[in-house]
Amino acid sequence: MEKFNILEGIAAPMPLINIDTDMLIPKQFLKTIKRTGLGENLFFEMRYDQNGNEIKDFILNKDHYSKASIIVGGANFGCGSSREHAPWALKDFGIKCIISTSFADIFFNNCFKNGILPIIVSEDLHQILLQDAEMETTSIMKIDLKNQKIVRNNGDQLDFEVDEFKKYCLLNGLDDIGLTLKSADKISSFEKEYSDKFSWS
Repeated sequence: MEKFNILEGIAAPMPLINIDTDMLIPKQFLKTIKRTGLGENLFFEMRYDQNGNEIKDFILNKDHYSKASIIVGGANFGCGSSREHAPWALKDFGIKCIISTSFADIFFNNCFKNGILPIIVSEDLHQILLQDAEMETTSIMKIDLKNQKIVRNNGDQLDFEVDEFKKYCLLNGLDDIGLTLKSADKISSFEKEYSDKFSWS
């Protein structure tokens, strides 16, 4: 998994509350187990019309925001079913950070496991960041995970909280498999000892 330290990019405003995982990636795209290729179907029913043409008014279809790496989303972001394809689609599109006042628990944890940083902020800070995102001239933000700062376009720095273990994993690019492999020597030693002690030969 790619390490996350400092992210500087365009923030797209998506204040709609209860953005669920079916809105993020509809059920017809869940057949694959690959983590790539899902980005083009992110927000499928909001991005495309019935003929498959882009809906120009949708925020991520606008030229400036089509390059967004941050979303300032509404409350209860990622609710609905627990599909891990949702963070896969976001990451494949290029989204590496989501800022909201609240997240659905399973989606929140799945983000960390897939290299996406979900940040919970107060309603007041959310409104400030949403207003920044809504203006192209102020929509570029910097996310400093190590120092836990959101740096606005005007230089203001806003603090955010993050679980220390989850922060450690993101900073070091460790998903569940990566964490397990850190103990590869201990696992190999145990397997050898177990095999010697309980040999079937």
